[in-house]
Amino acid sequence: MPSSNSSVTKRRLASSWISTVISLSLVLLLVGIGSMLLVNARAVSDYFKENLQVEVLMKDYVEEEEAAVYERAIGAVPGVRATRLVSRDEGMEEMSQMLGRDFLDVFETAPVPVSVEVSMAAAYVSADSLAVIQELLADSPLVDEVVYQTSLVEALNQNLGKITLGLAVLVAVLLFISFVLMANTVRLDLFSRRFSIHTMQLVGATRAFIRAPFVGRAALQGLFAALIAILLLLGGLFFLKEEFAQLFSIFTLESLLEVMGIMLVAGVFICCISTYFMVNRLVAYNRDLIYSY
Repeated sequence: MPSSNSSVTKRRLASSWISTVISLSLVLLLVGIGSMLLVNARAVSDYFKENLQVEVLMKDYVEEEEAAVYERAIGAVPGVRATRLVSRDEGMEEMSQMLGRDFLDVFETAPVPVSVEVSMAAAYVSADSLAVIQELLADSPLVDEVVYQTSLVEALNQNLGKITLGLAVLVAVLLFISFVLMANTVRLDLFSRRFSIHTMQLVGATRAFIRAPFVGRAALQGLFAALIAILLLLGGLFFLKEEFAQLFSIFTLESLLEVMGIMLVAGVFICCISTYFMVNRLVAYNRDLIYSY
């Protein structure tokens, strides 16, 4: 009968160990995703800023040759990252896609002027800097209007800090959930061994001696969970890369290795620290309290 109870306990512990590894892996996967966004928050922001277009609309009489000369001139303006000349034909094609060809047929002459698309360096994409750039670009007699999305620029700059703080809070909450999951597993393991631990105490075993095997197993459990989470993260990135190739170009190998390191350290540290406190708590119980469970 004792052997049967022992085998049942072992099966329960093994099932609990596996379920905790799986649950911890999923939580660490979310930690990895949050960490990746947190580590690359500035790079993601710069990516969107550098893809913001400043549209320089030329006057109706300006020909493409004159606009090309102007384009080369503004390419040397500080903060300008890239320029692209948009001919009348290209502009008409883009306009027809938005409004339809029937709408454009009412015009006797092409209503779309030659324009230049300007991409700015991320450091210059702010309300103050763009106002100066706008004034500088509009200074030419060839330019009719300089247009950019002011609201989008302000939203990018204002929300960067909020997004970073939100991601940091999310990662902290997920780490706390990991701690609770591991603590529950350790509690079950210690409860099944409470009499053996008490016997070890009676023969003079120190807390460090009792704690060592539990912490060792916890470190191994955290390592397994982190490795599974890393494989899931890499698999997810591999499949998503085809859909978001341009966005994924900002994720460097260094940042990916940093995130993987965070996941490994988080998994092992959470398992070890939760086990450490739970073992210390149990070995502090007196005999009457142990036998009362």
